[in-house]
Amino acid sequence: MRIWRALRSLGAAVMRDGVYLLPTSPARKEALQQQADAIRELGGKALLLEIDESAMDTDGLLLPLFDRTSDFQDLLGEVAEWQEACPGLEEREAQRRLIQLQRRCQAIVEVDFFPGLGRERAIAALVEAEAVYNRCFVTDEPHAIQAEIPLRDRSAFRGKVWATRRRLWVDRVASAWLIQRFIDPEARFLWLESPAQCPPEALGFDFDGATFTHVDNKVTFEVLMASFGLDGDTALSRVAELVHYLDVGGLSVPEAVGVKLMLAGARERCENDDALLEHIGMLLDDLYHAYQVGNSGNQ
Repeated sequence: MRIWRALRSLGAAVMRDGVYLLPTSPARKEALQQQADAIRELGGKALLLEIDESAMDTDGLLLPLFDRTSDFQDLLGEVAEWQEACPGLEEREAQRRLIQLQRRCQAIVEVDFFPGLGRERAIAALVEAEAVYNRCFVTDEPHAIQAEIPLRDRSAFRGKVWATRRRLWVDRVASAWLIQRFIDPEARFLWLESPAQCPPEALGFDFDGATFTHVDNKVTFEVLMASFGLDGDTALSRVAELVHYLDVGGLSVPEAVGVKLMLAGARERCENDDALLEHIGMLLDDLYHAYQVGNSGNQ
């Protein structure tokens, strides 16, 4: 049963009893080899073969074995149920259930080797679910404006007071990290109960009327990157893709669900927004450096 569950989690198709199939890749081959070794250690027999697909009818015979349509349809039904129930749930429970749905979607996507409309519909449904959550519980999210993004001189933004809405979430905490790490190392932060409380001397971010907020299809993190000439940093651009997806949806990012889960846990555990920024700042530092290593081709 342990080996069966492992093969199932890998997305292996069943051709017949005891015969499992995966599209070839070094990682999948290694995973199958581990299961083959485990079978032999238990006294069983296992044979791992790599087959040239030109010798097989892949389209007619094999591809249907990897069809994830029913998995995505089941997920869509559960997302629809969550959307209907969301307005009557407490914020923490609504978020917990939404994260579960996002994790389940990510698990299906990871074994959806031949993507079709099912994946697109599921991702679109979860983007809409995130929007439903925001409408119910994050009522002061900024509205995107249409404007040019001027290039700013970082040296003129040192030692400033920066202000955003309290109880930090994805775009705000990532933007604060970006400011502190790449723009203004001497930054001081104000966490506002309401955007109307923003002092005139403070640089507001991620609320309507702020100096830095959503512009066109860019979230505040991306606007800050463009404003200070940081969009040439490939690793930072990957962080931006993650923040964009978690904040407003779009192209799925594999690690997004895990990052959101850790952020949700940290927000519950940290006593204030200063502690949350320090905690999540270390996570974002690690993520940024991991992206740098990945971009350099080192493993």
